[in-house]
Amino acid sequence: MLQKKTALITGGNSGIGYAAAKELIARGASVMITGRRKEAIEKAAAETGALPFVADQASLQDTDRLYQAVQQQFGKLDILFINAGITGERAPIETATEENFDNVMNINFKGAYFTLSKCIPLLNDGASVVILSSIVATMHQPLSSVYQASKAALNSIARTAAAELASRKIRVNMISPGPTRTEVLSKSGADPQAVQALFNQLADSIPLKRTGTPEEVAKLVAYLCDTPAAFITGAEFVMDGGLTL
Repeated sequence: MLQKKTALITGGNSGIGYAAAKELIARGASVMITGRRKEAIEKAAAETGALPFVADQASLQDTDRLYQAVQQQFGKLDILFINAGITGERAPIETATEENFDNVMNINFKGAYFTLSKCIPLLNDGASVVILSSIVATMHQPLSSVYQASKAALNSIARTAAAELASRKIRVNMISPGPTRTEVLSKSGADPQAVQALFNQLADSIPLKRTGTPEEVAKLVAYLCDTPAAFITGAEFVMDGGLTL
């Protein structure tokens, strides 16, 4: 259990971040969640019992403000879940735009990197850092070069951080989900029937014949932050129903 533990989750207003906030709070932790949209993050906080903080992971100024807020509210952190991320536009390398490259890298890589960097002084010895990656980090699907590269870079940094922080017994691990049923497609304005058809198609390509759920990922986050996982660091946990077998 996680009684008296303090936690920060970036991108906690929906999907995996939201589910993780609920799971950690259910296990006794005090949780702060961040998000870019004030209404959405305050609604999620009210529903989960977390503390809301409006911040864009791509903004280092917002990350500085977040550091001050965490220090004021908690003093120190026991759990850091770097979850916020975007997929960006699908396009071949040949027609890639600087705008999409910067948007994806600034949130997924640069923003995540400096969230970790700036929060390290707040971490208690023995703390747990979990970074949400993706199975795309080791895949090479067409039209997704920037997103895939951002996650591969993040995995590299996570392993380096695990080595650097081991002397303080701070553990850094990665979770790489496959297709997971979140609201991201619905929020993009996609037709609900088209979204359902896409998830059905994805499920057919997965050996376990279904997509994952945010709640399943959240339970793994909680496990990695608890005592039974005290000897695990620098590890990547793939949750894809066998898709990459």
